[in-house]
Amino acid sequence: MIIRSRAYPRAALIGNPSDGYHGKTIAFVFSNFHADVELYESPELELLPARRDGSVFQNLDALAADVAQFGYYGGIRLLKAGLKKFWEYSQEQGWKLPERNFTIRYSSNIPNRLGMAGSSAIITAALRAVLRFYRKNIEPAYLANLVLAVEREELGIPAGLQDRVAQAFNYPVYMDFNAEFMERNGAGRYELLEIPDDLKLFVAYRTDLAEGSEILHSRLRDDYNDGVKAVRDAMLEWAFLTEQVREAIAEHHYERLPALINRNFDLRCEVCAGSISAKNRQMVELARKNGASAKFTGSGGAIIGTYEDEAMFLRMKQDFAENSIGVIKPRIVRLGKRG
Repeated sequence: MIIRSRAYPRAALIGNPSDGYHGKTIAFVFSNFHADVELYESPELELLPARRDGSVFQNLDALAADVAQFGYYGGIRLLKAGLKKFWEYSQEQGWKLPERNFTIRYSSNIPNRLGMAGSSAIITAALRAVLRFYRKNIEPAYLANLVLAVEREELGIPAGLQDRVAQAFNYPVYMDFNAEFMERNGAGRYELLEIPDDLKLFVAYRTDLAEGSEILHSRLRDDYNDGVKAVRDAMLEWAFLTEQVREAIAEHHYERLPALINRNFDLRCEVCAGSISAKNRQMVELARKNGASAKFTGSGGAIIGTYEDEAMFLRMKQDFAENSIGVIKPRIVRLGKRG
């Protein structure tokens, strides 16, 4: 029997990057792209490479293009780190896993290294498949913790929790990462919420840029740990913006959202100006020029915002296309269960 598992890219609607600093965020996953994993029983444990793991190229131009798109590390490291962390977790839980091996492979069409949590999606899909193979279960909040541990502890990727939470729950989530609550409960305070279909959202992403989030998070972490007042104040304001967006959505006061979304990005510019590239800034400027709101979906490479009508979307889409930027209307995933 072949076990198939799928995970989706994440878009942070508001609050990022405060999720790594005991802040508050709202995020969702969307099905326009996806990461898939297939797993089946086999005599030996085998991890099969995908395109981004290749090491044979037509020429130096092809090698350079591959590095620009995928970086220096492929997806096999994600699978390997995820499986190691799963083994450690099973030991901690006292699970007696049967003596069974499997072959696992992945594929993904999520735009790579563009702030949509594509790596987290591969790990999440892989862990879901392995859990099904061994007939084990982990609650979504703790599955998110496990995926974060894979990235932070095994791969040294600085990151916050929100990507993994949205992917684990498969539903729009309001997240409160209050330190005392997390210390008591082992996870944040998560609430599944409705993002109505009549809220006009777009996600745009560079087609000529791929960059990791390590530089942004490293600088921000240093400033936060050093007690830089502007950074500490920014975390509080991002949490406030999240509460305001949550309230506006619940009351269908969509007219309040553009200013709040725009402020999220402007605040990032105030405390992280040196880490925002010209091409990333251009996406936001083009969206705003057409009357839309815009902020990063993650750490850069993609943006999310609201638009007023189809005419505005089409004008924005044309401007984006002329500047190597793709744009979609996200199909929000609502597969999880509300309490």
